Amino acid sequence: TSLSFPTSATKGKLTVSATLEEDHNAVSNWHAEAVTAAMDGLEATKHGLTDVEATARLAQFGRNELPGQKRAGPLRRFLAQFNNLLIYVLIGASVVTGVLGYTKDTLVILAVVFVNAAIGFVQEGRAEAAIAALHRMLAPVASVLRGNQRRRVDAAELVPGDIILIEAGDRVPADARLIEAAALKVQEAILSGESVPVDKSVEPVASDAALGDRTSMIYSGTLVVSGQGRAVVTATGTESEIGRISGLLADVEELTTPLLKKMDVFARWVTALILSGAALLLIYGFFVQHLPFEALFMIVVSLSVAAIPEGLPAVLTITLAIGVRKMSARHAIVRRLPAIETLGALTVICTDKTGTLTRNEMMVASISANGRRFSVEGE
Repeated sequence: TSLSFPTSATKGKLTVSATLEEDHNAVSNWHAEAVTAAMDGLEATKHGLTDVEATARLAQFGRNELPGQKRAGPLRRFLAQFNNLLIYVLIGASVVTGVLGYTKDTLVILAVVFVNAAIGFVQEGRAEAAIAALHRMLAPVASVLRGNQRRRVDAAELVPGDIILIEAGDRVPADARLIEAAALKVQEAILSGESVPVDKSVEPVASDAALGDRTSMIYSGTLVVSGQGRAVVTATGTESEIGRISGLLADVEELTTPLLKKMDVFARWVTALILSGAALLLIYGFFVQHLPFEALFMIVVSLSVAAIPEGLPAVLTITLAIGVRKMSARHAIVRRLPAIETLGALTVICTDKTGTLTRNEMMVASISANGRRFSVEGE
């Protein structure tokens, strides 16, 4: 998805018209256009945009960044630690014991609940801080021509029509049509799954060419492994190919981890058994044994509170926190505590030859051929 600009009769100014709005979401085959046609279509020049044009286009099309996920504030993260049926039961038990005057029991139950919440809150806060630090470290910059001068600018300020300069080691900041290329090779595994770097050139390709075969284009997020070149930006932000993928991922349903599912089922059974047992004891003691209701009620409540596994949420949280700390020692950041258990529940990882789920470095470990299996050792 790319953007088209109407040709303006007045040089140095950007005309914002209804045509521009209509073309904003239009699909343009920039890879099939000749260099001059692409430059004309984007109303770009080899000297780059002026500051006035860049500012106007930035206001029109927005910043070159993907919409970030809304992060919960500290209060919301802390309250989320209580979102568990077993915790609800414990809080209810503390209220009942408090009403009946069992102050010590009430304080112990509340202490367990708050310690459990504090551990989860602190651990998730550390993960959020680490992820934010990574985002700051990886904030991309781009080399761009503005008014025939080379500048280093925040990649988020790039707009369609900008002339960007790329060389080996750069991460491509936006989707762009090449206008110059010298021995240019780009690693596009994140988009096409192709493990081998792709040779790039300025020659147009067929309009129906697949994404991996559009050798006249470079795409946001891919890595330049050799050579250098110049390109005119065709799409930024959510209009880029990586932005389209981000939009698809945003619609993925968030699933509950296996451990949380089991804990929810366990909490429901424990709650049902405790309540039903308490009701039966109350009925039996009052109607069969003819015990005083007030004394009987206090006995039933005491037994119910004793039956609730107060330490289970805390033990579970502490166990997961230990796992998170061990993962962090291996340079793996886990944002949510239950996610650490999900890793242990994996039995099969399906991937292709590029191994992009790992480090993009894979080797054969076993071979099945002619009814036999061979193990491969070494590096």
